[in-house]
Amino acid sequence: MEQKRDLEGVLLIDKPSGMTSHDVVDQVRRKLRMKRVGHAGTLDPMATGLLIILVGKATKLSQYLTSLDKTYSGTIKLGESTNTQDADGEITVTRPVPELSQLQAQFAMSDFVGDQYQTPPMFSAVKIKGQRLYKLARKGQEVEREPRFIRVSKFEITRFDLPEIDFTLDCSKGTYVRTLANDLGEKLECGAHLTALRRDASDDFSTAQAVELDAFKEMEISEIEKKLIPAHEATPDNFF
Repeated sequence: MEQKRDLEGVLLIDKPSGMTSHDVVDQVRRKLRMKRVGHAGTLDPMATGLLIILVGKATKLSQYLTSLDKTYSGTIKLGESTNTQDADGEITVTRPVPELSQLQAQFAMSDFVGDQYQTPPMFSAVKIKGQRLYKLARKGQEVEREPRFIRVSKFEITRFDLPEIDFTLDCSKGTYVRTLANDLGEKLECGAHLTALRRDASDDFSTAQAVELDAFKEMEISEIEKKLIPAHEATPDNFF
């Protein structure tokens, strides 16, 4: 068994579907036998892709790294709305999908590009009066939520095969992609929900640099050390 070491740095993990971001953090803690492990930027259980893990003293970078712009790819299914705005939820409304051209769909999506305010979904980890919204939502409660500022830089179709639309998205922190999917469905008057989502990048960090979780769990500590990005390399020179 390798000797336990005090590790520090930024670790890029390719998160599998079906796990929470906290589940991933817990597995990293167990592997490294360290408590001081966190993440920068939550991914929903359904989502896959880049999860920035902070190890040791690098946890102090959380606020900075969470604020990075994100790049996603995914799939939206038109004609069905769900209570969670994604495929993990229950279908609440089914409506016919209009005869759309790709150009018409792209035109509708372009309305979501730019600075805007977005209302967080009820099924989210946002706290209101000390309670997580998703806990209230599970009880069938809906409360007023404060809209939050977001910026969408790109929202473009990569595959058009109704009722499905594949897309790529560049956006600011705090953007709920499933809410964009839901709102697009309402704009097209047929409803929609997110059926797949992958975070491809956070600023200069990408899945090309990331380690799949199963592979990480089989790595030796010495190999993991080589994968850790030093804190000073993960942040601007003037951060410290």
